[in-house]
Amino acid sequence: MQVSALGLGCMGMSSAYGPAPDRQEMIALIRTAVERGITHFDTAEAYGPFANETLVGEALAPVRDQVVIATKFGFDIDPVTGTRGPGTNSQPAHIKAAVEASLKRLRTDRIDLLYQHRIDPAVPIEDVAGAVKELIAEGKVAHFGLSEAGVQTIRRAHAVQPLTAVQSEYSLFWREPEQALLPLLAELRIGFVPFSPLGAGFLTGKIDEHTQFDASDFRNVVPRFSAEARRANMGLVEVAKAMATKKGATPAQVALAWLLAQKPWISPIPGTTKLHRLDENLGAVDLVLDQADLASIDGALAKIRLSGERLPEAALNMTGR
Repeated sequence: MQVSALGLGCMGMSSAYGPAPDRQEMIALIRTAVERGITHFDTAEAYGPFANETLVGEALAPVRDQVVIATKFGFDIDPVTGTRGPGTNSQPAHIKAAVEASLKRLRTDRIDLLYQHRIDPAVPIEDVAGAVKELIAEGKVAHFGLSEAGVQTIRRAHAVQPLTAVQSEYSLFWREPEQALLPLLAELRIGFVPFSPLGAGFLTGKIDEHTQFDASDFRNVVPRFSAEARRANMGLVEVAKAMATKKGATPAQVALAWLLAQKPWISPIPGTTKLHRLDENLGAVDLVLDQADLASIDGALAKIRLSGERLPEAALNMTGR
């Protein structure tokens, strides 16, 4: 599957970062992203729930065959009320029902990239992969992916239905994927889609210990976004700022260019609700960090001890660590 160097994470257009922005403005932003050359758009039934898929579907309907739409299943969401339960649900029958509903919301006849959003401990991954394999055979899904999965789970799923992509958090802020995940993906020839490539906004340099988030912003419950952790982690932002000054770029562009320099099969999906941030992010594609630059960043990061978990404990328990 071929996608643009940068994709667009659409979650924040409907949920997670405070009140949802104006819907028509977000449709216009998505369509502008297409005009700017972005072909990879990431959503999920859980974002809203349902609202984000509906938004993305409407925005991309006029250009459907020019883009790749990625969405996700795997949570226990009431299909009528949209109420999300506390757990996961990847029973094969639920997967197929979720896909049918996603197809309607996305106004399409196929999902280009379908992820299991979180691993379901109650359902063997082979059964999940088998259900997606059937959907691929029916032409309703083109490619299979996993989100936040562990390496053994990835191997087992890939043996049943080859994976096209794995999605997980990866950034200057969170480099754990380098230990085992990236080597596995290189071995199996699976693409990698880093979410939160800007550390949920921290790497832009626009957030400090005094920043106040909206009451509905998920960062209020994330340990690394406590005021103390933000103060402790400012050294990370200073590293990005120093390289940005050297390169005539912004910290966000440095963070994204750093990711793009790691592997040719990485497609980060920074999210934004602002046109000027979209253009800023796209500027990272043309920012070249040479080996000396990368070594300089690595050396500086090695001296920094980061503070705070990347997710609340309940959310960490749902990842494939």
